[in-house]
Amino acid sequence: MSRRLRLFTVVPVLFAVLTGLTAAGPADASAAVKKKGVSAWNFPDVTGALADVRAGWFYTWASDRQQIRPPAGVEFVPMIWGAASVTDAQLNTARKEGTTLLGFNEPDLPAQANMSPARALDLWPRLQSTGMRLGAPAVAGGGDVAGGWLDQFMKGAAARHEKVDFIPLHWYGSDFRADAATGQLRGYLQAVYNRYKKPIWLTEYALIDFSHGTPRYPTQDQQAAFVTKSTAMLQGLPFVERYAWFTLSADRGGSGLYNRATPNKAGAAYRAAG
Repeated sequence: MSRRLRLFTVVPVLFAVLTGLTAAGPADASAAVKKKGVSAWNFPDVTGALADVRAGWFYTWASDRQQIRPPAGVEFVPMIWGAASVTDAQLNTARKEGTTLLGFNEPDLPAQANMSPARALDLWPRLQSTGMRLGAPAVAGGGDVAGGWLDQFMKGAAARHEKVDFIPLHWYGSDFRADAATGQLRGYLQAVYNRYKKPIWLTEYALIDFSHGTPRYPTQDQQAAFVTKSTAMLQGLPFVERYAWFTLSADRGGSGLYNRATPNKAGAAYRAAG
């Protein structure tokens, strides 16, 4: 989209971290971060909104924070947006800014990162050279389709022995009924997980109907109901490591959560989640 615990529980957790073993696999610094996050661009009172929404992490579609000053304890996750972002400067910035790196943004769309799986694979060793935990390119759709963009990339990465630690996904629902949309989202996430057996990060999602060219949005009540249903579902899915609503600010479109540091109905529902 946009460039668009008590003592008796602490001891075993500490042991797992030190030994690198957990029930889900190797220890991962991201595991300690709250699942709930947001995509964000810089806007007035963004720090206040980030604090109020109670997110554990955020990203900006860039390798840096875009001058956003997050509250203490809120993790920033850098991204290498497209082919032109694969530079020493941006890779070095990403390495300084975080420990996890998001790959290319919607490379399957001409208006976004716009590259073939082969081109992405050729560039991938540069991202891998950061030594960071690395998420696949985030496709706009079709992540579960055999022979689709993501499928070609993942097969190519396996053949080249290149690193992909988790799968970021985007999802936008055109059915504005909260229960139906939540079921559709869950089905998509499950299908992608079943295909690749890697952790999922849902890095953009909301109810927006793009089927008629001009985006159509639900009412605030509909969006808020979906926020409540979907976040409860996402919190309960063990293979979903993180999720991020599109987007924190309500100043560009009808799915944003905050006007400055004041939540709308969807924002209040998202604040209550997780």
